[in-house]
Amino acid sequence: MRIVIQRVRSASVTVDQRVTGSIGQGLLLLLGVGGEDHEDDVEWLVKKVVAMRIFDDSEGVMNLSVRDIDGEALVVSQFTLMASTKKGNRPSYIHAAPPDYSVPLYELFCRRLSDEMGKKVPTGIFGADMQVALVNDGPVTICMDSKRKE
Repeated sequence: MRIVIQRVRSASVTVDQRVTGSIGQGLLLLLGVGGEDHEDDVEWLVKKVVAMRIFDDSEGVMNLSVRDIDGEALVVSQFTLMASTKKGNRPSYIHAAPPDYSVPLYELFCRRLSDEMGKKVPTGIFGADMQVALVNDGPVTICMDSKRKE
């Protein structure tokens, strides 16, 4: 699984001119599921996301997690995160899992994240054409891959 974590002041996702999810201060999470991903990838990413200390403390040092600040999270599925750009100029998506495999893992990620945060986690609509709006805070943007764990 690959994830892009963006620290935001606010974020929303719109499908067919209808807002399907919005948050205030917290994390916008763009999530891509690969064909070799499993539940252990979900668990690892959820634990890392919730505990990642990327919010400022009273001294202005990034020392607090989204849980520490009682922040929110918005999850948006994004298969293009699994793109391979090794050959040519058109990305290949052969590493992206098909929907019948990726939807259950995406939904598990959202449920587990909600459990860990102790609050509802709004989302986009899997596979839909979505418009994502955000006010990036910092900016702070972190990319993670559950297979590379770096």
